[in-house]
Amino acid sequence: MRERPGKGPRPGLTLERIVAAGVKVAATEGLGAVSMARVAKELGAATMSLYRHINAKDELLDLMVDHAIGQPPPLPPGEGWRAGLTGFARRYLGLLREQPWIARVPINSPPLTPNQIGWMNYGLQTMHGTTLHQYERLSTIMIVSGLARNWALVTADIDAAARAGGVSTEQAMQGYGRLLKHFADPARFPAVGELIDSGVLDNPAEIPDDDFEFGVARFLDGLEALMQSRRTR
Repeated sequence: MRERPGKGPRPGLTLERIVAAGVKVAATEGLGAVSMARVAKELGAATMSLYRHINAKDELLDLMVDHAIGQPPPLPPGEGWRAGLTGFARRYLGLLREQPWIARVPINSPPLTPNQIGWMNYGLQTMHGTTLHQYERLSTIMIVSGLARNWALVTADIDAAARAGGVSTEQAMQGYGRLLKHFADPARFPAVGELIDSGVLDNPAEIPDDDFEFGVARFLDGLEALMQSRRTR
């Protein structure tokens, strides 16, 4: 958690430089390219010299994520819990879109690093003054951040698949609608047939965030109903 005193670290090689180099590699080459050897090469250092500052690659990834997400913005004064949680979801999704490698780092523990705790604190503060219990507030943060993380991954994968096929995302989604219409027998898949007949697959937008907004809003509807029931009782 802090710079390790000890003998013989390479002059100028610091924990901050190692983490920043790891972020640079992930941002330019993808998370799969990050290794202790690759980061050492980026720094012009020997691989073993990194281990004087960091125990293992997993620790490096945790520190990289913490460095990349930074501290959350201050909460707007007077903002209600629903607007606050919606803003939390959108900001977190935006952050994952700006640095898509973050969402692909395995989650090995609850938030423990300073900036991760800062984002958790930000989310919890949006619910200050509500009737939600503390464990429900924590569950809410997990669910909302999970929606953002999942949507960031899904849309990134769809976009990547479309680029690999040499088409735009909108063209890829329109192609899916045509394929589904061709292969899905409405007698065998009647609900899918109704979906096709509705025309919603004919002109899909280019990875819209409508589905994400819909999911967040419906989850918040559930929270609102829960709090209303407690006020009624």
